[in-house]
Amino acid sequence: MGEIVKVKDDMLKINLKGEIDHHIASIIKDEIDRYIEKHKIKNILFNFKDVSFMDSSGVGMIIGRYKKLQKTGGKIGVIYLTPQVKKIFEISGLLNIVNCFRDEREAIEKL
Repeated sequence: MGEIVKVKDDMLKINLKGEIDHHIASIIKDEIDRYIEKHKIKNILFNFKDVSFMDSSGVGMIIGRYKKLQKTGGKIGVIYLTPQVKKIFEISGLLNIVNCFRDEREAIEKL
């Protein structure tokens, strides 16, 4: 599934792992939402380096977090998209609403 790491005061980094299906996406969504509320998170960075599969549930989870953060002026960024996941991002239009960065340093600077 992955781990949540607080990078700086208002930014969360989510290191995702394995397969992001309906069950896992729901768990991730709930964890992120609790963390956003408790720590007043403004931006989220998703690291897809260790993701082998993602279905439409993962897309929905990201869009939902995007909408939630958009209300407070926040943004979502992604790093290390695997070829399969990048194709899903392209087909679904996620690359039109989230920022894709080369690495964590660039993401932290620009988010």
